[in-house]
Amino acid sequence: MPASPDDTNLGPADAGTPETPHRAARLWRRELDHYPVTSHRMAYLAIVVLTTVVLYYALYVQYAVATSIITHFHMTYGYFVWVSVIGNGVGAFASLVAGLADRWGRANMVVYGLLMAALLSLLGLPNAPDKGTYLVLFAALSFIEGIVLVATPALIRDFSPQLGRATAMGYWTMGPVIGSLVVTVVTSSTLSFAGWQDELRYSGWAGLAVFALALLGLRELSPRLRDQIMVSLRDRALVEARAKGAGPATAAGSHWRQMLRLDIVGSATAISLFLLLYFGAVGNFVVYFAATFGYSEQRTNGLANWYWAANAVALVAAGLLSDRLRVRKPFMIVGAVGSLAATTLFALRATEPGTGYYTFAALFVAIGVLTGVTYAPWMASFTETVEKRNPAATATGLAVWGWIIRAVVAVSTAFVPVVVTSATPLVEHGAEVKAASVRAAPALAVIDAHPRLFAKLGAYPPNAVPPALAAQAAREVGEKDLATVRKAQPQLALLRRYGSQVKSAADQGPGQWRTWWLICAAGQLIFLPFIFVMAGRWSPRRAREEAVEHQRAVDRELAVLAEQGG
Repeated sequence: MPASPDDTNLGPADAGTPETPHRAARLWRRELDHYPVTSHRMAYLAIVVLTTVVLYYALYVQYAVATSIITHFHMTYGYFVWVSVIGNGVGAFASLVAGLADRWGRANMVVYGLLMAALLSLLGLPNAPDKGTYLVLFAALSFIEGIVLVATPALIRDFSPQLGRATAMGYWTMGPVIGSLVVTVVTSSTLSFAGWQDELRYSGWAGLAVFALALLGLRELSPRLRDQIMVSLRDRALVEARAKGAGPATAAGSHWRQMLRLDIVGSATAISLFLLLYFGAVGNFVVYFAATFGYSEQRTNGLANWYWAANAVALVAAGLLSDRLRVRKPFMIVGAVGSLAATTLFALRATEPGTGYYTFAALFVAIGVLTGVTYAPWMASFTETVEKRNPAATATGLAVWGWIIRAVVAVSTAFVPVVVTSATPLVEHGAEVKAASVRAAPALAVIDAHPRLFAKLGAYPPNAVPPALAAQAAREVGEKDLATVRKAQPQLALLRRYGSQVKSAADQGPGQWRTWWLICAAGQLIFLPFIFVMAGRWSPRRAREEAVEHQRAVDRELAVLAEQGG
């Protein structure tokens, strides 16, 4: 909410000011009354990015060890899916709560939210006694993520003028991406000797380390400063003059009503659908590659490294170029069209068992780069679209986006088992059926050699075979081979119970996954028309002219304020 001219100062002047009277108060009073110098501003941005990295590391590591968690808690695959659905649903409503950051501030939400997330990862989730407790604790972690999902980009927006916004948002978006990369790098390097509980604890220790840094170092702008639009760093003098009450107030009224418009709700929904493949990469790649190509968790996470690394580099590069050219929409168009083509190609390869590891790696590099080209400029354009409505409602606008994106994740996660019905039997019984097939192979060879005889024997319980039939079996098969079959009875029973389900699922699985990946491609197609409702220029030349016009307007307003003694 906009600050009035007679509001009192609530925090220290700057993180670099040595004369702060009570240093302990800086652990909760974090507001800056002056726009920070570049070195301090870069430090705050770096802390926010690091916070985002470790938070998503903690959240996403669950999916990298999904099969181990399912086995440990004797979950069905459907139960694990609902753990994710409920977590994302809770995170969606937490994002709405984070809209209060326009009134309460952002920094403390981030700092103390990170502490709670670290403790849950270090002490809570690894020690969950049962699957119900695990679900509750994961929902709590997701609640924190939903709040930080809104508060961190709000801080990034506050500390980045529009002409540097895409670069800053590129670095912020690297948080979830590098968080995913950290997950895959750590798990692919340590799963050979570490259990899933250890993987969660690693993320908890990382969270505590960054919490200590954020506790001591993170600051935020006062409402008077953050409730204004800052186009470039050259606006600093005017922004500070307005913050002292010398300029016009920002738009008043209901923040929520101002944000519930097509350019905000529509574009937030569109980007959420565009990212369906990204959500699939986080939540389903381990299951998909295990079920379809027989990859281990470690091998799949190593493959995913290609996606995350390419995406991280592209986010920053696209942000830098977007800021240099001062346009967003051309990048979104090029990135979205290219990503649609690459995703469609990936979906078509999903049914071919002969597709090699490095073919997938090349496709993931292409998709990662093109998604980055789209997303960093989109985040910049979205915050500028929110600012166009009301800069004092930035967190509210981001809360709308956070709610929508988490709701889309929850719904899409719930629909994966509906579309990919083969996933459930393969995840729940695929490994044990495979192991049983190996152990029962000698017995199956004996049975295959005497199919009619064993068909007759199968009509009776093992201890109720008629003596004449038993004698016939001994003559035809031999006592040694019969002993081999008797020894393998547990494996043979498991194969009779689940073997046909698993075989059918293995046959149907690739086609069903292809359908899901094509749905992800359709989401990217839906994204395209919503680019046109967002703020921003298409032409770099017109954008430069607009920046010059803006600077002249700033100079005129500063001259008027100087004449008035402002």
